[in-house]
Amino acid sequence: MDDPVDRSSTMAEREPARPGHSRRSLLISGASALGVAGFATGVTTGTLPFGAAMQRALGVASPSPVTRLGHTRIERLFSPARGRMVDLVTTLPARSPQHGLPMVVFLHGLRGSARGALPGGLLQQLIGDIARRGVPPFGFVAVDGGNTYWHEHHRGDNPMAMLLDELPGWLRERGLAGTNGAPFACAGTSMGGFGALLYARRRAERRSPPAAIATLSAALLTSWAEMSKRHAFRDRADWASMDPLRNIAVTRGIPTGIWCGTEDRFIEGNRRFITLARPEIGYLAPGGHNGAFFRAAVPSLVRFLGRWVPAPA
Repeated sequence: MDDPVDRSSTMAEREPARPGHSRRSLLISGASALGVAGFATGVTTGTLPFGAAMQRALGVASPSPVTRLGHTRIERLFSPARGRMVDLVTTLPARSPQHGLPMVVFLHGLRGSARGALPGGLLQQLIGDIARRGVPPFGFVAVDGGNTYWHEHHRGDNPMAMLLDELPGWLRERGLAGTNGAPFACAGTSMGGFGALLYARRRAERRSPPAAIATLSAALLTSWAEMSKRHAFRDRADWASMDPLRNIAVTRGIPTGIWCGTEDRFIEGNRRFITLARPEIGYLAPGGHNGAFFRAAVPSLVRFLGRWVPAPA
């Protein structure tokens, strides 16, 4: 892979590479200064005329010269794996995308939900990058996963089974994510970052790994004393069996991007993951565990995911 290190952010102080790091894993300090194309600022409310070339860039199926840019749909579905109704939120670059539009599953954080899973500015950035042909067309899907780090902590409530066994069917029924309905990549914020790494591992164990993993401030803790406060695992052994820091080998071959603020409470775990896993992107920049940092990381994250969008069938 040519030059896999993300260079979208302005360079400030650079942390010294840790022993054993390859050139593929670079810790960068800095903040992204890239903006969004002006035409995309009103994507949720307006329509803008554009021609056939723009339609092709956005992956719009309709030949209409006026198409609404950006479309988010919220549906309520029953998940047998979770034993309850959940929100299914699809976020697409256009109201009528091409059939089989590749999708990324984006997992929400602790006490979050599908409706608020995506970081601010992501849809606008996606539309702008697609229109500029910076990335191929793709979309995002989010589902309600509860607060147990995306695994079955309570019998009968298994969010990981929902992702693995139910989500592909839901996407396929809606003409998304190709013939098998599987998201081509996974991403997540905080607890969702932990979940994205666990989801990728489970898919790899099924011999169907995602093409890429992206995490924003992944909730990677380094002590059981801290993790036990979240009441998401039976005991230390249960946590260790799923902790991404202790199970790196399974996902080592999957291109991964890690973004975390240097003032984030999960910085130690993210630093350790970067040291051990040597991901394609190890992005450390000033910031905390908040929307401001997540938004600043969005341009880099979208471009990273865009590198792994599958070619149209």
